[in-house]
Formats: sequence, C-alpha cells, structure tokens
Amino acid sequence: MKKLAGLLGVLAMVSFVAACGPDMQAINAAGDKAEADATRAEAAANSAEASANQAAAASKQAEDAASGAEDAARRAEDAAQRLEAAFSTSVTK
Repeated sequence: MKKLAGLLGVLAMVSFVAACGPDMQAINAAGDKAEADATRAEAAANSAEASANQAAAASKQAEDAASGAEDAARRAEDAAQRLEAAFSTSVTK
C-alpha cells in the first residue's frame, strides 16, 4: 500500500511537471520578451534624453544670439540718434 501511494505520488509529480513544461516555456519566453522590451525602452529613453540635451543647448545658443542681435540693434539705433542729433545741431547753428 505504501509503495502504491508512493508510486501514485511520483506519478502525480511527473504529470504535474509534464503539464507545467509548456507553460514554463511560455513564461520564460514572456520573461525574455519583457526583458528585451525593457532594454529597448531604456535605449529609447537614453536617446530622448540626449535629444533633449541637444535641444536645450540649441535653445541656449539661439537665446544668446537673439540677445546679441538685440544689443547690436540698440547700439545701431543709439548711433543713428547721435548722428541725427549732431546733424540737427549743425543745421540749427
């Protein structure tokens, strides 16, 4: 009787392992796919971060250029006003 119970227990375990075999392969495949997806997501995040850094640098450069252009326009306007004032003064004398 003990041998029969033991034999049935072993048979049940073998049946359980055999039944789980294909499921374990599916689970392993899903885990591998999830790991590959995570790796691709990490690469995409790194690429996005690099692009954001490049955009920030380009924005800073454009802001500096705009500020320089604004200063140049202000200096040109000041020079034109001084020239106009000098001309007005010389005409009225």
